[in-house]
Amino acid sequence: MSGEGTRQTEIRVWAPAAQRVDLDVAPVGGVVTTTPMTHAPGGWWVWRGEGRTPLDYAFRLDGGDPRPDPRSAWQPHGVHGPSRTFDASSYGWGDDGWRGPREGAGALGGVFYELHVGTFTPEGTFDAALRRLDHLVALGVDVVEVMPVAAFPGRWGWGYDGVGLYAVHDAYGGPEAFQRFVDACHARGLGVCLDVVYNHLGPSGNYLGDFGPYFTDKHTTPWGPAVNLDDTGSDVVRRFVVDNALRWLRDFHVDALRLDAVHELRDSSSRHVLAQLSDEVAALSDELGRPLTLVAESDLNDPVMVTPTADGGRGMSAQWADDVHHALHAALTGESSGYYADFAEPGVLAKTLREVFLHDGRFSSFRGKEWGAKVDPQRHGGHRFVGYLQTHDQVGNRAVGDRVSDSLTPGQQATGAALYLLSAFTPMVFMGEEWAASTPWQFFTDFEEPELADAVREGRRGEFASHGWDAEEVPDPQDPATRERSVLRWDEVTEAGHARMLRWYTSLVDLRRSDPDLADDRLDHVHVHEEASRWLRLHRGGVRVVVNAVADPQVVPLDADDDERARVVLTWDPATTRRVPGGVELGGHGVAVLRVP
Repeated sequence: MSGEGTRQTEIRVWAPAAQRVDLDVAPVGGVVTTTPMTHAPGGWWVWRGEGRTPLDYAFRLDGGDPRPDPRSAWQPHGVHGPSRTFDASSYGWGDDGWRGPREGAGALGGVFYELHVGTFTPEGTFDAALRRLDHLVALGVDVVEVMPVAAFPGRWGWGYDGVGLYAVHDAYGGPEAFQRFVDACHARGLGVCLDVVYNHLGPSGNYLGDFGPYFTDKHTTPWGPAVNLDDTGSDVVRRFVVDNALRWLRDFHVDALRLDAVHELRDSSSRHVLAQLSDEVAALSDELGRPLTLVAESDLNDPVMVTPTADGGRGMSAQWADDVHHALHAALTGESSGYYADFAEPGVLAKTLREVFLHDGRFSSFRGKEWGAKVDPQRHGGHRFVGYLQTHDQVGNRAVGDRVSDSLTPGQQATGAALYLLSAFTPMVFMGEEWAASTPWQFFTDFEEPELADAVREGRRGEFASHGWDAEEVPDPQDPATRERSVLRWDEVTEAGHARMLRWYTSLVDLRRSDPDLADDRLDHVHVHEEASRWLRLHRGGVRVVVNAVADPQVVPLDADDDERARVVLTWDPATTRRVPGGVELGGHGVAVLRVP
């Protein structure tokens, strides 16, 4: 319950193996009383009471220590403390006319913007973040993708160690602050995508296993036993996952969910949990009268992920396309170690811009096996794949959290931006990228337990030391300064170099929105011409993105049919861009956009 009052309250919990469940309950600031709960069918336990709300409460299983509610909406005392009731329906929404991103057209094809609440502003709260939303509107963003907000241990963190999956991290402002944030986004025409993590829980404050078979040894993941989606008791666990997703979309008016690492949702059931989720979200979309979108992060490189459930697929609306990132990164930076090795080969960037996956059944040297499957352009449009130059993973999981702007010339970053923002994919900008932010985005945690703090610190340093880094150069995740270094500096947005990059991104987004040829996501209408890593042309209808990939000026040739008609509509450096017979002359690491009538 969000406000105080007197009302009937029902509290339920699933604990099928418990012989007795007692409830510690108290009005906020009041005296705690312990009372037995009533056993109900299916392993559920129920308590009903009338009195002042909201209530703080916790469960005692068979006389054990108090535990927070697995479905807690609010953890104001941290992930180890009691839960607090919250009435999501009490918020006075102002978005009655909201029909979804892009005036009801939906999220796909629009510009996403990945945002971490804790470092988007110095305050690290929803209320502070909403004061920066007008910047996103001016940039041309359609959907704000918020990194995980589920309650996690400590004050700061990325959010992927969440343990209170139904709660909104209290340090960000709690559940009502998230509702205010979504409402403010909708008032500005911005959709909201929430990053959710169902493949594991963090190591601190994870009490799910005390309540029931939420995990199974039938499958293993990088984090240990898998979430139980197909073993004894899995029906209730699957409902725990699906109900969570539906709640964000219904009670918090979220427009889309980004599902973390779905390849680790190990499910051998006849109907995969993602297909179940897809069908139930589609039904909710019909009920609410607005589009709802599911975006999967998947390492499988398999278009089955975005194939409708009626055709035997998982039914996701879209999926992240890491191969596009890897190809851009390798082409621009020259990095070729680890999983970038295959992407450093000639022609890879052109292939991924046309076909999404490099590994589409071919051998992956990083995995040591053949990997992936081909995308059928007749069945899957480009908007079903999210393309990007940077993400939280691709920045934060580098040793020092350096952005591409730290190793590329401004022209090279401008090139990368043009190629993905004007691609056939759904593009996503990582916060601060649009002005080449000088701040890194590093890996940070705030574990209270000394053993966990030491493990994450030493694990991080050991991982990068094995790749040749001096362990002392790797930031300490537990040091508050690591988070502080990662906070965006909004004062630099108007500085000359940063402002120039922001104008470039804004111009690209504006062109994407205004040119009808860029709305066509048919992959078989995308043509890419590449010359031995020296130059590249991306053709999308009458739009030509022309790239000089080397440091010296050169003329990039145009097709004979384009030569007389093509005109420059946008260029990174007007002083070094010139139309010449047969092509366009570009300065070193130059990029221009041309339009053919």
